[in-house]
Amino acid sequence: MTPIIDAKGIEKSYGNLKVLKGIDFTVNKAEVVAIMGASGAGKSTLLQILGTLSTPDAGTLVIDGIDVLRLSPKLLSVFRNTKTGFVFQAHHLLPEFTALENVMIPALIAKRPEREAKAEAIELLTELGIVGRTGHKPSELSGGEQQRVAIARALINRPAVLFADEPSGNLDSATKADLHNLFFSLREKFDQTIVIVTHDPDLADMCDRTCHMKDGMFE
Repeated sequence: MTPIIDAKGIEKSYGNLKVLKGIDFTVNKAEVVAIMGASGAGKSTLLQILGTLSTPDAGTLVIDGIDVLRLSPKLLSVFRNTKTGFVFQAHHLLPEFTALENVMIPALIAKRPEREAKAEAIELLTELGIVGRTGHKPSELSGGEQQRVAIARALINRPAVLFADEPSGNLDSATKADLHNLFFSLREKFDQTIVIVTHDPDLADMCDRTCHMKDGMFE
């Protein structure tokens, strides 16, 4: 089986600080993988590189059969919008837009027809249980609802990989449990590959496997 993510020898330094020290990391299609480790271990740096938000100093990275480090800036931007989805601890929803409009934005950036983007957004918001909140702006939504909107936005272009960085870090325990279950329902319904950076052992235990980082390497 060809992995969806195949990263080899990933290195990253900031000044004299070497944050990643030759990481090898593969993920198969529809696999849900957790990355854990103490603060400063390099988890978020690795996630940003895997999601093409940052460039490594050394190594190779192939996602969904594409050698992303060889893409031009323009093609890399298109790749990031269509092949990856991101969910962060902070939701990063645009406050002036409704839930529906927030979800549609990546599809419109990808130049998909507005009618198609709207239908897809409504389908996702329905799947995530918040279709009744489509006309509400982020300030009118609870934390859990905002995070579901952010997940719908990340999925609108049917990405090869969904990346999540501490996605339940700001949520209460009941909302957190609902969100954790949601990730696995997305895997079942959409065959979605998911990579999650988390400090939450309950979420990590639910994943297919957990990779532990320490001092820029996997243990």
